[in-house]
Amino acid sequence: MNSGDTAFLLVCTALVFFMTPGLGFFYGGLGRRKNVINNIMASGFIMGLGIVMWVLFGYSLAFSGNNYGIIGSLDNIALKGLGFKDIVPYAPTIPALAFVAFQMMFALITPAIITGAVSGRMKFKALFLFIAFWSVIVYYPLAHMVWGAGGLLGADGLKSVDFAGGNVVHISSGVSGLVLCILLGKRNGYENTSYRMHNVPFVALGMAMLWFGWFGFNAGSALAANELAAHAFMTTAVATASGLLSWMAIDVIMKSKPTLISTCTGVVVGLVAITPGAGFVPVWASLIIGASAGPVCYFGIIFVKKKLKIDDALDAFGCHGIGGIWGGLMTGVFANPLINEGATEGLIYGHSAQFLAQVAAITISIAVAAIGTIIAAGLVRAFSDLRVSKRDELVGLDISQHGENAYPSFNGLD
Repeated sequence: MNSGDTAFLLVCTALVFFMTPGLGFFYGGLGRRKNVINNIMASGFIMGLGIVMWVLFGYSLAFSGNNYGIIGSLDNIALKGLGFKDIVPYAPTIPALAFVAFQMMFALITPAIITGAVSGRMKFKALFLFIAFWSVIVYYPLAHMVWGAGGLLGADGLKSVDFAGGNVVHISSGVSGLVLCILLGKRNGYENTSYRMHNVPFVALGMAMLWFGWFGFNAGSALAANELAAHAFMTTAVATASGLLSWMAIDVIMKSKPTLISTCTGVVVGLVAITPGAGFVPVWASLIIGASAGPVCYFGIIFVKKKLKIDDALDAFGCHGIGGIWGGLMTGVFANPLINEGATEGLIYGHSAQFLAQVAAITISIAVAAIGTIIAAGLVRAFSDLRVSKRDELVGLDISQHGENAYPSFNGLD
C-alpha cells in the first residue's frame, strides 16, 4: 500500500462527502421559503441512510462477485472480509476501506440529486422509502455494471467508459428524477409566474461547495495520487469555467443581463458534463465539452419545462440528466487512450467504436433508471402515498412534514 495514495483518496472522500450538504444548500436556495428545511433535509437524511445501507450490503452488491454482469454478490455483506489491512483489486495501492469509503460518498450524492426534481410535493416518508428502494434497484446494479468486475457496461462488457459517474451518478439520478416528477404530477400553482426562489446566496454557497467537492469527485476517481488525478483535476476546472461563461453568455443574449443563478447553474452543468470524460479526454476538449453543455442544457430545460410541461422543480433532469448524457457522448468523441488506456480513440480521431459503446451504455442506463424508478415508486405506494395533500403543499413541507419553520418570524406562504 502507498501512504501518499491513501492520504490523497481520504481527502478526496471528505471532499465528495461535502458535496451532499452543498447540494442541500443549492436546492434549499432554489426552492420556496416554506420548503427550505425539507429541501435541505432531503439531502441530509441520505447521509445517514446511504452510509448504513452501503456498509450493510450496498458495497457488496456493487463491487463483490458478479451475477450476469448486472449485480454483485453478498460476499462482503457488512464489509465481511475487508479488514483494515486488506486491499481490493480496484485500488491495490490503498486500504480496501479507503476505497469503500470513497465509493460510499457517490452512493450518497446520487440519490440526493433526485430530490430536486420532486421538490415541494413529495411526502417525506415516501421519499425516505423511495431512496432506499431506488438505491437497491438502480444505483447498486448500475455501479456494478459500469465499474464492477465483470460488469455489463464496463471493460468486461460493452467497453463503455465512465470516469467518475456520468452514467452511474448523473444519468441515473436525472432520468429517475424526471420519471418520478411525472408520476407525482405538477406542483399546485406550477404555472404561476410569480413563483420565486427564496435565497440566492444559499444557491451560490451550495454551488461553491459542489465545485470544491467535485475536484475530489473527479480527481479522486483516479484512485491514486498520480498524473491521471492531476489531469482529471485540470479538465474539471476548465470544463466548469467554460460552462460558467457559456451560461452567462446565454443569459446576456436571452435576458440582456447576467444573473448569479444562471452563473451557478452554468457551473453545475460544466461539472456534470466533464464527469464521465475527466480522465479520458484532453484538456483542450474539456473546454469544448463545458462550453457546449451550456446551450444543450439551457434549451433542454426549456423544452422539458415549457414545451413538454413537465414540472422538474429544480432542474435535476435538465442539469444532471441532459448534462450527463451530453458528457457521455462527448467522451466518445474526444477519448484518447494516450491519456487513459481504458478507452479507445474517439470519433474525432476517426474511430467509432468508443462512441457507439457510449451510446449503448447511455441507452441502457436510461432504461435501468426509468424502469427502476417506476418499480421503486410502486413499492413505496404499498406503504404510503407519494404526494402530500393539497393543504400540506400550500402550508409548506417544512411545517407539514417536519413541524419546523426556518424563519419563525415569517408567516407568509412564499
